[in-house]
Amino acid sequence: MADSFTGYLQVDVVSSRNNFPIPGATVSVTSEDDAVSVSEQLTTNSSGQTENLALPAPDPEYSLIPGSVRPYSEYRLRIQAPGFRPVEISGSEVLPDSTSIQNVRMEPLDDTAPADNNILIPDHTLYGQYPPKIAENEVKPVTDTGEIVLSRVVVPETIVVHDGVPSNSSAPNYYVPYRDYIKNVASSEIYATWPRASIVANVLAIMSFTLNRVYTEWYRGQGYDFTITSSTAFDHKWIYGRNFYESISVVVDEIFDSYLSRPNVKQPILTQYCDGRQVQCPGWMAVWQPVTHRNFFLRTVRIFSALFHKTFTNTTQFCHI
Repeated sequence: MADSFTGYLQVDVVSSRNNFPIPGATVSVTSEDDAVSVSEQLTTNSSGQTENLALPAPDPEYSLIPGSVRPYSEYRLRIQAPGFRPVEISGSEVLPDSTSIQNVRMEPLDDTAPADNNILIPDHTLYGQYPPKIAENEVKPVTDTGEIVLSRVVVPETIVVHDGVPSNSSAPNYYVPYRDYIKNVASSEIYATWPRASIVANVLAIMSFTLNRVYTEWYRGQGYDFTITSSTAFDHKWIYGRNFYESISVVVDEIFDSYLSRPNVKQPILTQYCDGRQVQCPGWMAVWQPVTHRNFFLRTVRIFSALFHKTFTNTTQFCHI
């Protein structure tokens, strides 16, 4: 991998007990790529944050067109702080011309129920191999009354993520703030180097799908105790402990209370999609389409009308909660 391009990494370290920042934590950064020699050490400031570290990254073109070359660099992090268990993260991704934010939660040494402090971030969904989405109806049959379906669309404070397929009862559940969940999924399924309109289009699809799961209580109605899964066959790819990107984070914070729906249909649409390269999905959006679509500067809803022409047509509407 050529090292003439640069991406940036910032590490934010907090205590798992109270989310207070941890100043003075030591962060060691090394490359996972044998062809690149990187060995850096950073220290967190009073806010628990490191400085932005410039790191080698691939050519930006690799992340702007579908291909087989990995478009991001991978780094290994080791975080240590007095009074806390060390944390090791493998596979933290850095894209060129982008700032990656790696959040780290450190457990106090006296924690009686420690979690796994060795985090492995798997391949990005546009680069690795993942099961394709099992098709569902985009609008779920619901009743106006009852204890399962919500009476109106709401942005939840927390998403309960089941880290596996629905039937895997041994998979853990994670309680994740809604915005953090969307940022994690978007960073796992699209690239932060894409044009802003492309990021907005994909984030809207992710949020509409997620809010459909929330509104219909899809899994709880089937007797499960979670909101959504991390399986690409059923939902989105959410990755425990992964980094997210500043450009994606900004978009999510700006439009987090938005979704796509149809006139006279209360629920958000279950906006299903695929990558369009490894998996084909006629009638759905392929995540690469807003990048290569010649009119991606059009308003986002018009992009969706073009990309989902078989399912959305002209009746798609952009909603705020």
